[in-house]
Amino acid sequence: MINVTVRPAASEDVPYLLELYREALAEQVELREAWGVAEGLAEPLDTTIAELMADADSFFLVGEVDGVTFGFIWGRIERLLPQAGDERIGVVRLVYVDPAMRAVGIGEALLEAVLVSMRAKGIRRFDAIVSPGHRLAKNFFESAGFSARRITMYHRDEDQA
Repeated sequence: MINVTVRPAASEDVPYLLELYREALAEQVELREAWGVAEGLAEPLDTTIAELMADADSFFLVGEVDGVTFGFIWGRIERLLPQAGDERIGVVRLVYVDPAMRAVGIGEALLEAVLVSMRAKGIRRFDAIVSPGHRLAKNFFESAGFSARRITMYHRDEDQA
């Protein structure tokens, strides 16, 4: 049996997180060209990751097997519209697991840990960002009880000569 552990990301994790993020970026850009400039992490990446790790409303966790990091998750607490009172929502903005390790429970452990962390701060509503066409991610979140509530449409004008 594989023993998966989840813990908050630390500064010594940044080099490997950069490598994993670049793999996630390549996977996402294949599905949607705009992902890297609209929904990914801001550059410089090392600075952004450090800021997310320090942000009290963000949860940046790593998933490990035998002390080796194979995945990460970034969740953030955000405010709903003013008409929701002071209610906040937990948003899973990014989750990635090394493709060779996707069937061993790392993603599930990461998701459960980030939801537990958010629930501890009083969060009871959750969103997860999934790219259209990323069937594995959609199935992953649906198996955890998530369902679609919106679809973001995108268009880019072609350059006119």
